[in-house]
Order: sequence, then C-alpha cells, then structure tokens
Amino acid sequence: MTAEVPTMYEWAGGAEALERLTERFYQLVTADEVVGPLFAHMDPGHPAHVAMWLGEVFGGPARYTAERGGYPAMLGQHLGKSITERQRRRWVDLLVDAADDVGLPDDPEFRAAFMGYIEWGTRLALSNSQPGATPPREAPVPHWGWGVAPPYQG
Repeated sequence: MTAEVPTMYEWAGGAEALERLTERFYQLVTADEVVGPLFAHMDPGHPAHVAMWLGEVFGGPARYTAERGGYPAMLGQHLGKSITERQRRRWVDLLVDAADDVGLPDDPEFRAAFMGYIEWGTRLALSNSQPGATPPREAPVPHWGWGVAPPYQG
C-alpha cells in the first residue's frame, strides 16, 4: 500500500459524483411518502448544499463551512423536525439506492466507510431533531475516513 491513500471524496469521484448522488437522491426523496413530507418545502439548492457537506466530510474542500456556515448551519436544518426512526431508515435506504443508481464506488471498503458515516450522521440528526434536544451548537464538521468514526460528545 502506498503512503498516498486517497480520501473518500477522491475515491467517490469528487464534487461531480456527490452532486449526481444528491440530485438523484432528492428525486427519490420527494417522491417518497415516508420522507417526502420532510422535504415538501425544500430549497431548490438543497441537493447541491448536501453534496458540499458530504464533500467536506469525506475529505474534499471545506466549501460547506465557507459558503453555508459549517456544523451550526447543518444542525439548524434538523432542529425541531421530529424525525422518526422510520423516516431515518427510509432516508438511508434511498441514499443507498441513489448511490447505486449513479454508480458510486461499490467496493466493500468504500461502502463500509460511506455507510458508517450515513448511519452515524442520520442517528445524530434523528436525536438532534427531537423536541427538547440540546445538541452542541458549535462543533467542527466531522471528517470521515476509511473506517474511523470521530468521537462524539453529546
């Protein structure tokens, strides 16, 4: 193995691949009866913003932080939404479908790391979305790698 291990962002195909992923994903989401209602009033730029977030998380440029406000902005998207476990799980399933649809890498190492982040992130979003939740208002954007979960202090 070389000293230069590509980031997950590079392995996935960069910004273009993540933009294809989120465009396809939100096509599926808006047509879905379980999670569609959560996105009924979605900003047309939302798929691009999520692609920027994923890019930064997976080792790409820090565009979400620079252009959208980083972790506090992402947290604000989830507060008070009262996401259910059924909705969280459906969101995950649709994202996996979209990843397959757009040809994201399907090697076990990438998909294991990708799914690790998706499971971790959606479980935080579910928790942070509940009435009375008090998540930290300031935190860094997580940086996800090959099988390494960042510590979370809730």
